[in-house]
Amino acid sequence: MQDGKYVILIIDDDEDFLEAFGLLLASRGYKTVSAVSAEEGIRKHKAAEADLIIVDLMMEEVDAGAQFVKEMRLLGNKVPIFLLSAAGDSMSTSTDYGQIGFDGVFQKPIDADRLFSIIKAKLP
Repeated sequence: MQDGKYVILIIDDDEDFLEAFGLLLASRGYKTVSAVSAEEGIRKHKAAEADLIIVDLMMEEVDAGAQFVKEMRLLGNKVPIFLLSAAGDSMSTSTDYGQIGFDGVFQKPIDADRLFSIIKAKLP
């Protein structure tokens, strides 16, 4: 938390999406930090101490998001991490994302009501 606001780290290689998503989160009072790669996301998390992370599955590599969460969990990080995917709705029912280390899945395009409901539940 910074300046009384929860910090949400968004990792996605689509800079237009990062900007729009950041504005959506800011409109609800969240501070956002963005990164365009998993590697940059790890650095930014260390600097910002994010309260929640949302990471795209496919960035510079097909499974960059999955590699990111594995590395974060190996470092002992307990922050809620959500997978962001455009792979289709079937992914959330056909993949055990919890076993990989994710706390949940958001599908692109983002359903704002669902997003804020889940964030509110994860951040007291």
